[in-house]
Amino acid sequence: MRLGVLDVGSNTVHLLVVDAHPGARPLPAHSHKVELRLAQLLDEDGAIGPDGVDRLVAVVQEALQAAEDKGVEDLLPFATSAVREASNADDVLARVRAETGVELTVLSGAEEARLTFLAVRRWFGWSAGRLLVLDIGGGSLEIAYGMDEEPDAAVSLPLGAGRLTAARLPGDPPPPEDVRAVRRHVRAEIARTVGEFSRLGAPDHVVATSKTFRQLARIAGAARSADGLYVQRELKHTSLEAWVPRLAAMTGAERAELPGVSEGRANQLLAGALVAEAAMDLFHVEHLEICPWALREGVILRRLDHMGPV
Repeated sequence: MRLGVLDVGSNTVHLLVVDAHPGARPLPAHSHKVELRLAQLLDEDGAIGPDGVDRLVAVVQEALQAAEDKGVEDLLPFATSAVREASNADDVLARVRAETGVELTVLSGAEEARLTFLAVRRWFGWSAGRLLVLDIGGGSLEIAYGMDEEPDAAVSLPLGAGRLTAARLPGDPPPPEDVRAVRRHVRAEIARTVGEFSRLGAPDHVVATSKTFRQLARIAGAARSADGLYVQRELKHTSLEAWVPRLAAMTGAERAELPGVSEGRANQLLAGALVAEAAMDLFHVEHLEICPWALREGVILRRLDHMGPV
């Protein structure tokens, strides 16, 4: 059957269409993506303003049309941290439902971490052993660890690249004192969670998902996206450590010239790098592997699991 997953994230609204059935690998059929940056549209009260809601409704309607055009039989719509944490979330969800008919499921941070972990486990299989999974989104950082398909520990921290950039790194390039302040803040937040994971034992394999990690790996020398899903891509802590001060000294326009960095994500790449470096440092990760599957694939896999065998 043809499934569609509609991901209303902090940076983008992304429709992923796949051909899938239980027991088989979902095959991508179509991708429709619009940069909305909801995390940056919150007002002083933490609400998504009228213009932001109007844009969200329009983009959801556009995605619905794309899903219909591609023959989607079952649409799985969900929202993450930007909507979850908006002070007017209920009103936003009601407006989307009333004007589009789409009932957005709001995932908790822990659910995001668990579903991303499921996708990574299925991609690498049981032979990967104990997995530590890191995912930097626009609004939050998810960390999960475990031996099985359900992680033994999963947390979500308000350390998304878009959130940090908008709130704490407005300069272009940001002043060094702002960069140091974000570095301290990020490390203090992550350090509070390290004990919860370290007592479970050292991971056998550390994996990262998300566009932020893919872009960081690419500027550090990993293969291009055009080279395919099955090319191994790694990010070394030493490479990332060397890139952070370089990114801090660049403007957004200069970062956009780097290989694999999109113009829309260039401004928040520094914040993402600070989070990635802190996580790798505090969890004593020398290198990690990039997984092409993440939250959207996790949502699809969970849906297929619930369908059962045909």
